[in-house]
Amino acid sequence: MRILLALLCVAFLTSGAEAQALKSGDSLSITVLQDPKLDRTVVVDPSGEIAFPLAGHIRARGLTPLALENILKNKLKNNYKDENLDVTVAVVSAPKEIPEDDLKPKIFITGEIIKPGSYVVRQKTTLMQAIALAGGIGPFAAKNRIQVRRKGPGGDETIFMFNYRAYEAGDDLEGNITLRAGDVIMVPERRLFE
Repeated sequence: MRILLALLCVAFLTSGAEAQALKSGDSLSITVLQDPKLDRTVVVDPSGEIAFPLAGHIRARGLTPLALENILKNKLKNNYKDENLDVTVAVVSAPKEIPEDDLKPKIFITGEIIKPGSYVVRQKTTLMQAIALAGGIGPFAAKNRIQVRRKGPGGDETIFMFNYRAYEAGDDLEGNITLRAGDVIMVPERRLFE
């Protein structure tokens, strides 16, 4: 009878543990009874780790709060005389679900365009195709000063200039670049005598 009860307890704890596995974005409240200065709220970072004083970086994603408590106890025990450290880990909040459309690669079109906004890029898309998706340029667009702004990996920005009039005439076919996710197309309004 005791064996059956023990097996049921283990099965219950195992199924509960799977349901509460930590994931990136979880906000955790960690308390150490023996040292309240260590009490804090931490967030599981995108790589699945947390940083905790005296314990360093700990891989938390996929662990249960109880498993993380045990890891913290083992890492902290050398710093305290009391071998029975009381560490508690609780999930304060889980990350909000991000709508699927927000995760898709997009380009952004602004300025003197018929339908400005963001557009999902599902396949290779050129600048002219993006302008067509946005309904074309507006009647007051500065056709010779269209810009594509692209952020680089280091945060620096590259600006590509596009002359719509030259493209229409067949002169500037190289300006019709292939876009990348995150590109911003700016179609300025023409000046008074432009």
